[in-house]
Amino acid sequence: MAVTNISADLMREALTELSQASYNHEQWAERFHGTLISHGASDPKDICVDAHRNCRFGQWYYGPGLAMLHDHPGFAGIGTEHEQMHRLAANLLRASAAGTPISNEDYESFVAVRKRLNLEIATVHHEFEEELRGLDPLTGTPGRIGMLSKLRDQQEMAARSIQTCVIAMMDLDLFKTVNDRYGHLVGDKVLIDIARHVALHLRAYDKFYRYGGEEFLICLPGTDETAGRGIVNRLRTELADLRHEAAGKEPFQVTVSFGITVLDPAISVEQSIDRADKALYAAKNAGRNCVVAWNKSMDAEAG
Repeated sequence: MAVTNISADLMREALTELSQASYNHEQWAERFHGTLISHGASDPKDICVDAHRNCRFGQWYYGPGLAMLHDHPGFAGIGTEHEQMHRLAANLLRASAAGTPISNEDYESFVAVRKRLNLEIATVHHEFEEELRGLDPLTGTPGRIGMLSKLRDQQEMAARSIQTCVIAMMDLDLFKTVNDRYGHLVGDKVLIDIARHVALHLRAYDKFYRYGGEEFLICLPGTDETAGRGIVNRLRTELADLRHEAAGKEPFQVTVSFGITVLDPAISVEQSIDRADKALYAAKNAGRNCVVAWNKSMDAEAG
Protein backbone atom coordinates (compact mmCIF):
# COMPACT_ATOMS: atom_id res chain seq x y z
CA MET A 1 0.00 0.00 0.00
CA ALA A 2 1.06 3.54 -0.66
CA VAL A 3 0.04 4.99 2.60
CA THR A 4 2.65 7.15 4.19
CA ASN A 5 3.97 6.57 7.77
CA ILE A 6 1.09 8.00 9.77
CA SER A 7 -0.49 7.41 13.15
CA ALA A 8 -3.51 5.23 13.77
CA ASP A 9 -5.53 8.28 14.88
CA LEU A 10 -4.82 10.13 11.64
CA MET A 11 -5.63 7.04 9.64
CA ARG A 12 -9.01 6.71 11.41
CA GLU A 13 -9.62 10.41 10.71
CA ALA A 14 -8.85 9.80 7.04
CA LEU A 15 -11.32 6.91 6.92
CA THR A 16 -14.01 9.08 8.53
CA GLU A 17 -13.46 11.86 5.99
CA LEU A 18 -13.51 9.44 3.08
CA SER A 19 -16.69 7.74 4.33
CA GLN A 20 -18.46 11.09 4.74
CA ALA A 21 -17.36 12.23 1.28
CA SER A 22 -18.60 8.96 -0.21
CA TYR A 23 -21.97 9.41 1.51
CA ASN A 24 -22.24 12.97 0.14
CA HIS A 25 -21.51 11.64 -3.33
CA GLU A 26 -24.30 9.05 -3.07
CA GLN A 27 -26.72 11.76 -1.94
CA TRP A 28 -25.79 13.84 -4.98
CA ALA A 29 -26.29 10.82 -7.28
CA GLU A 30 -29.80 10.25 -5.90
CA ARG A 31 -30.76 13.87 -6.55
CA PHE A 32 -29.21 13.74 -10.02
CA HIS A 33 -31.23 10.68 -11.06
CA GLY A 34 -34.40 12.20 -9.61
CA THR A 35 -33.92 15.35 -11.69
CA LEU A 36 -33.08 13.34 -14.79
CA ILE A 37 -36.15 11.10 -14.54
CA SER A 38 -38.63 13.87 -13.69
CA HIS A 39 -37.17 16.36 -16.20
CA GLY A 40 -37.14 18.82 -13.31
CA ALA A 41 -35.11 21.99 -12.99
CA SER A 42 -31.39 21.31 -12.57
CA ASP A 43 -29.31 22.80 -9.81
CA PRO A 44 -27.23 25.50 -11.58
CA LYS A 45 -24.17 24.16 -9.77
CA ASP A 46 -24.56 20.84 -11.59
CA ILE A 47 -24.38 22.27 -15.09
CA CYS A 48 -21.68 24.91 -14.70
CA VAL A 49 -18.08 24.43 -15.82
CA ASP A 50 -16.88 23.87 -12.25
CA ALA A 51 -19.63 21.44 -11.29
CA HIS A 52 -17.06 18.94 -10.02
CA ARG A 53 -15.77 21.54 -7.57
CA ASN A 54 -19.17 22.79 -6.40
CA CYS A 55 -20.77 19.56 -5.15
CA ARG A 56 -20.11 18.57 -1.53
CA PHE A 57 -17.78 15.79 -2.63
CA GLY A 58 -15.82 18.24 -4.77
CA GLN A 59 -15.64 20.79 -1.96
CA TRP A 60 -14.07 18.11 0.20
CA TYR A 61 -11.79 16.78 -2.54
CA TYR A 62 -10.39 20.18 -3.50
CA GLY A 63 -10.33 21.49 0.07
CA PRO A 64 -7.37 21.27 2.47
CA GLY A 65 -8.45 17.88 3.86
CA LEU A 66 -5.82 15.49 5.15
CA ALA A 67 -2.45 15.52 3.43
CA MET A 68 -2.23 11.73 3.62
CA LEU A 69 -5.22 11.40 1.29
CA HIS A 70 -3.80 13.87 -1.21
CA ASP A 71 -0.51 11.94 -1.18
CA HIS A 72 -2.21 8.61 -1.90
CA PRO A 73 -1.77 7.60 -5.59
CA GLY A 74 -5.43 6.56 -5.80
CA PHE A 75 -6.52 10.06 -4.81
CA ALA A 76 -5.61 11.46 -8.25
CA GLY A 77 -7.67 8.70 -9.87
CA ILE A 78 -10.68 9.72 -7.80
CA GLY A 79 -10.35 13.30 -9.01
CA THR A 80 -10.07 12.32 -12.67
CA GLU A 81 -13.17 10.11 -12.62
CA HIS A 82 -15.15 12.59 -10.54
CA GLU A 83 -14.48 15.48 -12.92
CA GLN A 84 -15.37 13.38 -15.99
CA MET A 85 -18.55 12.13 -14.31
CA HIS A 86 -19.71 15.70 -13.72
CA ARG A 87 -19.02 16.69 -17.33
CA LEU A 88 -21.18 13.80 -18.54
CA ALA A 89 -23.85 14.51 -15.89
CA ALA A 90 -24.07 18.15 -16.98
CA ASN A 91 -24.62 17.09 -20.60
CA LEU A 92 -27.40 14.72 -19.55
CA LEU A 93 -29.09 17.37 -17.41
CA ARG A 94 -29.01 19.94 -20.24
CA ALA A 95 -30.50 17.42 -22.66
CA SER A 96 -33.22 16.50 -20.15
CA ALA A 97 -34.10 20.15 -19.50
CA ALA A 98 -34.32 20.81 -23.26
CA GLY A 99 -36.55 17.77 -23.80
CA THR A 100 -33.93 16.13 -25.97
CA PRO A 101 -33.98 12.31 -25.87
CA ILE A 102 -31.00 10.86 -24.01
CA SER A 103 -29.25 8.09 -25.88
CA ASN A 104 -28.39 4.83 -24.17
CA GLU A 105 -24.78 5.39 -25.16
CA ASP A 106 -24.59 8.75 -23.36
CA TYR A 107 -26.25 7.41 -20.22
CA GLU A 108 -24.11 4.26 -20.17
CA SER A 109 -20.98 6.42 -20.47
CA PHE A 110 -22.08 8.30 -17.35
CA VAL A 111 -22.83 5.04 -15.49
CA ALA A 112 -19.45 3.55 -16.43
CA VAL A 113 -17.54 6.58 -15.16
CA ARG A 114 -19.52 6.63 -11.92
CA LYS A 115 -18.74 2.94 -11.39
CA ARG A 116 -15.05 3.64 -11.88
CA LEU A 117 -15.26 6.53 -9.42
CA ASN A 118 -16.94 4.33 -6.81
CA LEU A 119 -14.29 1.68 -7.38
CA GLU A 120 -11.48 4.21 -6.86
CA ILE A 121 -13.10 5.43 -3.63
CA ALA A 122 -13.69 1.88 -2.36
CA THR A 123 -10.12 0.86 -3.18
CA VAL A 124 -8.57 3.72 -1.22
CA HIS A 125 -10.97 3.09 1.67
CA HIS A 126 -10.11 -0.63 1.69
CA GLU A 127 -6.38 0.05 1.64
CA PHE A 128 -6.65 2.35 4.64
CA GLU A 129 -8.74 -0.22 6.50
CA GLU A 130 -6.22 -2.97 5.75
CA GLU A 131 -3.35 -0.78 6.85
CA LEU A 132 -5.17 0.15 10.06
CA ARG A 133 -5.80 -3.50 10.89
CA GLY A 134 -2.08 -4.20 10.53
CA LEU A 135 -0.93 -1.41 12.86
CA ASP A 136 0.86 -2.23 16.09
CA PRO A 137 -1.58 -1.25 18.87
CA LEU A 138 1.08 0.39 21.05
CA THR A 139 3.19 2.45 18.66
CA GLY A 140 0.70 2.86 15.80
CA THR A 141 3.33 1.73 13.28
CA PRO A 142 2.67 -1.17 10.89
CA GLY A 143 3.34 -4.54 12.47
CA ARG A 144 4.75 -7.67 10.85
CA ILE A 145 1.43 -8.55 9.18
CA GLY A 146 1.93 -7.94 5.49
CA MET A 147 5.55 -6.87 5.97
CA LEU A 148 7.11 -9.78 4.08
CA SER A 149 4.83 -9.40 1.06
CA LYS A 150 5.71 -5.71 0.78
CA LEU A 151 9.40 -6.44 1.12
CA ARG A 152 9.06 -9.06 -1.61
CA ASP A 153 7.52 -6.40 -3.85
CA GLN A 154 10.61 -4.25 -3.27
CA GLN A 155 12.86 -7.24 -3.88
CA GLU A 156 11.13 -7.89 -7.21
CA MET A 157 11.83 -4.30 -8.26
CA ALA A 158 15.48 -4.80 -7.35
CA ALA A 159 15.56 -8.05 -9.35
CA ARG A 160 14.24 -6.19 -12.40
CA SER A 161 16.86 -3.44 -11.90
CA ILE A 162 14.13 -0.85 -11.34
CA GLN A 163 15.56 0.35 -8.04
CA THR A 164 17.77 -0.88 -5.24
CA CYS A 165 16.53 -1.08 -1.67
CA VAL A 166 18.12 -1.13 1.77
CA ILE A 167 16.59 -2.55 4.93
CA ALA A 168 17.66 -1.72 8.47
CA MET A 169 17.03 -3.48 11.75
CA MET A 170 16.75 -1.00 14.61
CA ASP A 171 16.92 -1.82 18.32
CA LEU A 172 16.73 0.40 21.40
CA ASP A 173 19.88 0.11 23.49
CA LEU A 174 19.59 -1.19 27.07
CA PHE A 175 15.81 -0.92 26.94
CA LYS A 176 15.38 -3.40 29.79
CA THR A 177 17.19 -0.90 32.00
CA VAL A 178 14.60 1.74 31.09
CA ASN A 179 11.76 -0.56 32.10
CA ASP A 180 13.52 -1.59 35.31
CA ARG A 181 14.42 1.95 36.34
CA TYR A 182 11.35 3.90 35.25
CA GLY A 183 8.61 1.30 34.88
CA HIS A 184 6.86 -0.25 31.89
CA LEU A 185 4.48 2.68 31.36
CA VAL A 186 7.44 4.99 30.82
CA GLY A 187 9.06 2.31 28.66
CA ASP A 188 5.95 2.15 26.50
CA LYS A 189 6.00 5.94 26.14
CA VAL A 190 9.64 5.79 25.03
CA LEU A 191 8.74 3.22 22.36
CA ILE A 192 5.85 5.38 21.18
CA ASP A 193 7.94 8.58 21.02
CA ILE A 194 10.83 6.93 19.20
CA ALA A 195 8.53 5.20 16.71
CA ARG A 196 6.69 8.46 16.06
CA HIS A 197 9.92 10.35 15.46
CA VAL A 198 11.17 7.77 12.96
CA ALA A 199 7.83 7.66 11.12
CA LEU A 200 7.73 11.45 10.83
CA HIS A 201 11.33 11.79 9.66
CA LEU A 202 11.44 9.14 6.97
CA ARG A 203 10.69 9.89 3.33
CA ALA A 204 7.05 9.53 2.27
CA TYR A 205 7.73 6.29 0.39
CA ASP A 206 9.88 4.62 3.08
CA LYS A 207 8.30 1.91 5.22
CA PHE A 208 8.62 1.39 8.97
CA TYR A 209 7.51 -1.69 10.89
CA ARG A 210 7.54 -2.81 14.49
CA TYR A 211 9.34 -6.13 14.26
CA GLY A 212 8.84 -7.19 17.86
CA GLY A 213 9.66 -5.95 21.37
CA GLU A 214 11.97 -2.96 20.98
CA GLU A 215 13.05 -3.96 17.47
CA PHE A 216 11.88 -2.20 14.32
CA LEU A 217 12.54 -2.70 10.62
CA ILE A 218 12.98 0.16 8.14
CA CYS A 219 12.65 -0.28 4.37
CA LEU A 220 14.39 2.36 2.24
CA PRO A 221 13.46 2.01 -1.45
CA GLY A 222 15.65 3.68 -4.06
CA THR A 223 18.76 3.67 -1.87
CA ASP A 224 22.09 1.90 -1.98
CA GLU A 225 24.14 1.02 1.08
CA THR A 226 25.88 4.42 1.24
CA ALA A 227 22.64 6.41 1.00
CA GLY A 228 20.90 4.03 3.40
CA ARG A 229 23.64 4.43 5.96
CA GLY A 230 23.32 8.20 5.72
CA ILE A 231 19.57 8.14 6.33
CA VAL A 232 19.85 5.72 9.23
CA ASN A 233 22.78 7.53 10.80
CA ARG A 234 20.79 10.78 10.75
CA LEU A 235 17.94 9.03 12.54
CA ARG A 236 20.36 7.54 15.08
CA THR A 237 21.71 11.00 15.95
CA GLU A 238 18.23 12.51 16.23
CA LEU A 239 16.94 9.69 18.41
CA ALA A 240 19.92 9.94 20.76
CA ASP A 241 19.07 13.63 21.30
CA LEU A 242 15.43 12.97 22.24
CA ARG A 243 14.72 13.64 25.90
CA HIS A 244 12.26 11.35 27.67
CA GLU A 245 10.52 12.16 30.92
CA ALA A 246 9.52 10.16 33.98
CA ALA A 247 7.55 11.65 36.86
CA GLY A 248 9.80 12.83 39.68
CA LYS A 249 13.02 12.02 37.84
CA GLU A 250 15.45 13.79 35.58
CA PRO A 251 14.81 13.59 31.83
CA PHE A 252 16.82 10.83 30.18
CA GLN A 253 17.93 9.77 26.71
CA VAL A 254 17.92 6.42 24.91
CA THR A 255 20.31 5.48 22.12
CA VAL A 256 19.54 3.16 19.23
CA SER A 257 21.64 0.69 17.22
CA PHE A 258 21.14 -0.21 13.55
CA GLY A 259 22.15 -3.05 11.27
CA ILE A 260 21.69 -2.46 7.55
CA THR A 261 21.93 -4.50 4.37
CA VAL A 262 20.91 -4.28 0.73
CA LEU A 263 17.72 -6.20 -0.06
CA ASP A 264 19.41 -8.82 -2.22
CA PRO A 265 17.24 -10.29 -5.02
CA ALA A 266 19.47 -13.38 -5.14
CA ILE A 267 18.33 -14.60 -1.71
CA SER A 268 15.04 -14.74 0.17
CA VAL A 269 13.66 -11.71 1.99
CA GLU A 270 14.00 -13.65 5.24
CA GLN A 271 17.71 -14.14 4.57
CA SER A 272 18.14 -10.41 3.95
CA ILE A 273 16.41 -9.70 7.26
CA ASP A 274 18.77 -12.18 8.91
CA ARG A 275 21.73 -10.30 7.43
CA ALA A 276 20.43 -7.01 8.85
CA ASP A 277 19.93 -8.73 12.20
CA LYS A 278 23.54 -9.97 12.18
CA ALA A 279 24.71 -6.45 11.42
CA LEU A 280 22.58 -5.18 14.31
CA TYR A 281 24.22 -7.74 16.59
CA ALA A 282 27.61 -6.45 15.44
CA ALA A 283 26.50 -2.88 16.22
CA LYS A 284 25.60 -3.95 19.76
CA ASN A 285 28.99 -5.62 20.18
CA ALA A 286 30.71 -2.51 18.83
CA GLY A 287 29.43 -0.48 21.78
CA ARG A 288 25.86 0.33 20.70
CA ASN A 289 24.57 3.70 19.35
CA CYS A 290 26.06 3.05 15.91
CA VAL A 291 25.24 1.82 12.40
CA VAL A 292 26.86 -1.35 11.04
CA ALA A 293 26.42 -2.74 7.52
CA TRP A 294 26.34 -6.47 6.87
CA ASN A 295 29.37 -8.11 5.28
CA LYS A 296 30.19 -11.71 4.38
CA SER A 297 32.43 -12.22 7.39
CA MET A 298 29.36 -12.02 9.62
CA ASP A 299 28.02 -15.25 8.13
CA ALA A 300 31.30 -16.98 8.94
CA GLU A 301 31.24 -15.67 12.51
CA ALA A 302 27.65 -16.89 12.94
CA GLY A 303 28.64 -20.33 11.64
